[in-house]
Amino acid sequence: MLNKRIRKVAVLGSGLMGTGIAAHLAGCGLEVMLLDLPTEGGNRNKIAADSLANALKAKPAPFYDAKFASRITTGNFDDDFPKIKDCDWVIEVVVERLDIKKQIYEKVDQYRSKGSLVTSNTSGIPIYLMAEGRSEDFRKNFCGTHFFNPVRYMRLLEVIPTADTNPEVVDFFMHYGDVILGKQTVLCKDTPAFIANRVGVYAMAKIFQLTHELGLGIDTADALTGPAIGRPKTGTFRLADLVGMDTAVHVINGMKQNCPDDEQISKMNVPKFLNFLVENKFFGNKSGQGFYKKTGEKDVKGRPVILALNLETLEYAPSQKEKLPILDTLKQIEELPRRMKAIFNGADKGAEMLQKSFLGLFAYVSNRVPEISNTVYAIDDALRAGFAWEVGPFQYWDMAGVAECVERAEKQGESIAAWVKEMLAAGHQSFYKTEGGKRLCYNPLSKQYEALPGGEAFVILDTYRTQKPVYTNSECTLHDLGDGVLCLEFHSKMNAIGEGILRGINDSIQIAEEQGWKGIVIGNNAQQFTVGANLMMVAMMAYEQNWDELNMATNVFQQTSMRIRYSAIPVVIATQGYVFGGGCEFSMHADSVLAAAETYIGLVEVGVGLLPGGGGTKEFAVRLSDEITREGDVQIPRLIDKFKTIATAQVATSAYEAFNYGYLMQNKDMVVHNTARNISEGKKKVLELADNYIKPIPRKDVYVLGRTGLGALYVAAHSLKLGHYASEHDIKIAQKVAWVLCGGDLTSPQTVSEQYLLDIEREAFLSLCGEQKTLERIQFMLENGKPLRN
Repeated sequence: MLNKRIRKVAVLGSGLMGTGIAAHLAGCGLEVMLLDLPTEGGNRNKIAADSLANALKAKPAPFYDAKFASRITTGNFDDDFPKIKDCDWVIEVVVERLDIKKQIYEKVDQYRSKGSLVTSNTSGIPIYLMAEGRSEDFRKNFCGTHFFNPVRYMRLLEVIPTADTNPEVVDFFMHYGDVILGKQTVLCKDTPAFIANRVGVYAMAKIFQLTHELGLGIDTADALTGPAIGRPKTGTFRLADLVGMDTAVHVINGMKQNCPDDEQISKMNVPKFLNFLVENKFFGNKSGQGFYKKTGEKDVKGRPVILALNLETLEYAPSQKEKLPILDTLKQIEELPRRMKAIFNGADKGAEMLQKSFLGLFAYVSNRVPEISNTVYAIDDALRAGFAWEVGPFQYWDMAGVAECVERAEKQGESIAAWVKEMLAAGHQSFYKTEGGKRLCYNPLSKQYEALPGGEAFVILDTYRTQKPVYTNSECTLHDLGDGVLCLEFHSKMNAIGEGILRGINDSIQIAEEQGWKGIVIGNNAQQFTVGANLMMVAMMAYEQNWDELNMATNVFQQTSMRIRYSAIPVVIATQGYVFGGGCEFSMHADSVLAAAETYIGLVEVGVGLLPGGGGTKEFAVRLSDEITREGDVQIPRLIDKFKTIATAQVATSAYEAFNYGYLMQNKDMVVHNTARNISEGKKKVLELADNYIKPIPRKDVYVLGRTGLGALYVAAHSLKLGHYASEHDIKIAQKVAWVLCGGDLTSPQTVSEQYLLDIEREAFLSLCGEQKTLERIQFMLENGKPLRN
């Protein structure tokens, strides 16, 4: 592979994509120069500078942490182009016009240093056309690197070489995009729209067609094509509103023009309802209306009134989902493979739409191999990472049954590629299978199964299902990852922490200690690491006023956190997605956290009228003790910072931000940019710690401020109320938080033990469980999935 270190990158073009790419590269530790057209007047860099300023205000945030914006300098094409000679990588993100891109590349070729990498973020212009007329060194170091919007959050990076691209450059970007940029890199051929948009736009157009043909409402179609089938909650028509109707029509027409031999795209016409929207400039979210139209009014329940377009009459009417048996059925089934079976057993028109769309999709992707990709898994990877599908087309097909769907598709008039039939004739019944703990995928070119690339770099727990677990219960499973390392996987609903997970953690640590394992990674491949403690369990005990049982359950939670901290073997936690409440508390007690960059972590208990009662408030007191000196003015400001983090239920919106809040710690915890690598990195950390691991000793030297701190925090709590940030009940909770952080009503600052702090934390937690307003908050959260302010 190319031995190259990227230190500085030039991003040419500061539009939405250019600024998003610059923000992401800066977040990954790179120095970035962001250039755009010059402006007249004093600030010639105004276009790029304004784009950067807007990015800092954007939601969702394009930066992992706002302070990373300092890694970006802005400039313009006239004054600053010569500076690209100092850049290791130049990425072009200007308007999608070949003539303009070629002008830019002429200047790049003039000023770049020999051997520097040059790429384009184009979503559709053939890569080879942009390299025409350029120097040999330019051409061999040039390829496409197609990011998806929003750049930070969409995991796909398509890498598209030309015939002249040095293969080592391709290998470099495939690896660099994965490890450093945290992306799912997919190798594409230089074909129209590459992989994800080629298949994704077909799938969207097919849903448009079927919704109209079957007379379904667009809101019903969105309900059918969203989370019910493992896709984003936007569904199909809301996704079109998000993308923009003008963009959708441009892409469809572009694909029709550039794909004359595509058996589906060539027959695809822009439907009249899409033309209607474009002609009226109803482009979607950016113009205020598209398939959906916000009225600004509220219904009797206080929800916004949204109108939906009738595809036949082209008039707007109140959004109203039809009641279809298939929707009710899919809601009741948690596992996607079982939902796929239910879809193909359904008989209503909702099931008919899904069956026809899936069968069309299966036929379509079968005929795109080897046109757009030589491999099945690249197409699946692209759709999962680029469109946020839970699984890719061939994985859906495996779930529905390959042979059965071939038969049904052909009855529907679809054309299935010959290689699929050859695969079935050879006795191979699926595209993927697991053997010997390895995930294999059928290769249509070699006509045999081959191991998926990545190997040890990715720990996919599904591949361990065929081996006997070391331990299991209803909420978690302990896997042998090899090399003496165990992995405890949660699998309760939303990975909520209940009795099974608490027991599983304790049992797993005991197994590791007694059987000579090197250590444990607590991690899973779910979207969310954990949403925290099982609130229903807490609510039932509180409503029944079963205080002894609740006291015992809270103590078990606390002692589980302490077991993680004070085990004889290293315990490492690998996180991603939500790490709320108890999950955050466990993480704070681990030897190390390998946090995916997209980790959203926080002590959120105040939102349900409680304080962190599983050791989290105690741990903030411990960390505060380690931070402050016993003299000086720094004590109270740091105490107030810790207090506000818990009392206002602050959630870090990235792993990097979690260091700012004190949930993660420097020199102990690490950020992993690629979520798919967090467990394997956790395993490496266990092995690193295991050789000289010494069991920690429980702390008896925690320095707390007593009344000195309490006075300051009660004033801080009162200021929250005066500023209308807090209700009376919020203040009551905040005072309990203050009580624990300060060690209670101690007459002077002094040292206490962790157990002392756990005891007063548990007492405060139980007292809040007896408050009527806390019970109302818990009930509201369980019923509505959002906090109540009372």
